[in-house]
Amino acid sequence: MTLHHSPTSPYVRKVMVVLHETGQLDSVRLVPGSGTPVAPAQSLLGTNPLGKVPALEREDGCALYDSRVICRYLASLSPKGAGLYPAVPALWEALTLESTADGILDAALLMRYETVLRAPPQQAADWVEGQWGKVTRALSVLEQRWMAHLEGPLTIGVIATGCALAYLDFRFAERDWAAQHPALAAWSVRFGARDSMRATRPE
Repeated sequence: MTLHHSPTSPYVRKVMVVLHETGQLDSVRLVPGSGTPVAPAQSLLGTNPLGKVPALEREDGCALYDSRVICRYLASLSPKGAGLYPAVPALWEALTLESTADGILDAALLMRYETVLRAPPQQAADWVEGQWGKVTRALSVLEQRWMAHLEGPLTIGVIATGCALAYLDFRFAERDWAAQHPALAAWSVRFGARDSMRATRPE
């Protein structure tokens, strides 16, 4: 299989962590495919018309894109992936936690694009803060309601949350989210020490 990826993409990191955790890293060939919403990688468009990574080319089927689709597919290929998507009703918790983490990333990436792709006179500070508001509300909910799940067995929601928090540290360290969410921050440090997280840490 061929995985179009960018080493700094948190969505790609989700996929890479799943590959590590399920022992499938050697089953994929990594191809750089980074771009931006205004300048997508041309080499990627034939695989994903949306021009976004990650995208996974398979030998026996259509190309898959969106980290949620790819992660679930990869988990289905390995016995080690079974626990990432537990049986109902626990499945709904895992998927909702993943959705919350991906929502944090969606908002964080919009903030990143606003400040990187627009010249300062064009940047909308209220837009950026509105996105950060989504992030902080989600962080509060994670700490108030989801710590037991995060401390439990490894699921796709746990992986997604670990990647989302690590991305905040990577791109928005100056906002110091951890100071307001100490229990979540402590968990993030512990989760970040996993071999799969250490191996996928962006430079």
